[in-house]
Amino acid sequence: MLVGDRSTFAIESQISHAYAGINFRALGFFVIHLAGRGYGVKTPDATMLGCSFEEVGRRLSWRGKHHEGIVSGLSAGDIADAFTAAIYGSDDTVLGLSDAEVSKDLHSNQLQWAPDGDQAFDDGSYVLQSDVESKVRLIGFKHDGERHLSASLREVWLDADVFYGHLRQWREQTFAEWLAAPKVSVER
Repeated sequence: MLVGDRSTFAIESQISHAYAGINFRALGFFVIHLAGRGYGVKTPDATMLGCSFEEVGRRLSWRGKHHEGIVSGLSAGDIADAFTAAIYGSDDTVLGLSDAEVSKDLHSNQLQWAPDGDQAFDDGSYVLQSDVESKVRLIGFKHDGERHLSASLREVWLDADVFYGHLRQWREQTFAEWLAAPKVSVER
């Protein structure tokens, strides 16, 4: 299933096997497309979709609250580098602050959309989302452990209604697809 336009912003997913338990929800893939580049692993067994489904729900409930905080006004590349340094640690200060201070600010503002806690983004990619007035800013990138890889960096600005409309549509369609699919039992 594809919601949106890959050349700007889209969410693409597939359910390979549906499960009765909502914690697992389904096995499949979840990919975020920004400006023609996909972030995430696109194989039929990439991830359990429960984490992605719940994270999209959290994004919807936090509408308007994903603030850039201390990275406000920085370029997409500088934000990606500040995020990478805060997550993986660096010897340098970021914006004159410690890694812990930057990490706390980024997490308290819920900027990290992906990875969302599962293997969907084992390709090393990240997607950050912020609400800036009536717009949404999306930054996608891969990194080498210290800096973002410039060829992987994408930035997209969307009208907030368009962005959150795509999230809502993807969540509703995924739920309907899961409900209609035959369920595989989970043996323990």
